[in-house]
Amino acid sequence: MARAPGRDRGRDREERESEFTEKLVHINRVAKVVKGGKRFGFAALVVVGDLKGRVGFGHGKAREVPEAIRKATESAKRGLVRVPLRDARTLHHDSKGRHGSGKVVLRSAPPGTGIIAGGAMRAVFEMLGVQDVVAKSLGSTNPYNVVRATFDALKGQENPRGVAARRSKKVSEIVSRRRDGATAGEAGAEA
Repeated sequence: MARAPGRDRGRDREERESEFTEKLVHINRVAKVVKGGKRFGFAALVVVGDLKGRVGFGHGKAREVPEAIRKATESAKRGLVRVPLRDARTLHHDSKGRHGSGKVVLRSAPPGTGIIAGGAMRAVFEMLGVQDVVAKSLGSTNPYNVVRATFDALKGQENPRGVAARRSKKVSEIVSRRRDGATAGEAGAEA
């Protein structure tokens, strides 16, 4: 017996959504003063990721907390970014990001370091699937600015394969520089 084509699409969407995990970063209660008193609303900041290199954040506002979280989650899933990871555990290189007065510095770390980062950045790294990273937030402590600055820094991440292709070099030349700390020209001159 053949199935209706619409049913499979619904199941595929559920499977695709279930691969993502979400983390509530911040919830804010806002009040609107009206003639009869105050009307309260809620704003939520959520980070969503697949723990394998894709991550996104979203912001949602509603009268009830669950509705605000749902809206923020949908917004986060629409704006996912892919970040290349080294050995599926850390960043390829150090980077800086900023948004408004929020500044962040991200550094790759050796195995066993863990996630050394503050609240909003920690949520981004956990949803991204990073296991070892050292990060510092400078300037604004507003979670919205910190998350956006973190995404600004993550967007600058490049993998060695892409850099090698752009420079018309071999991947081994670029990766060896990372290990040695010296350039290939200096290493060749010493030999």
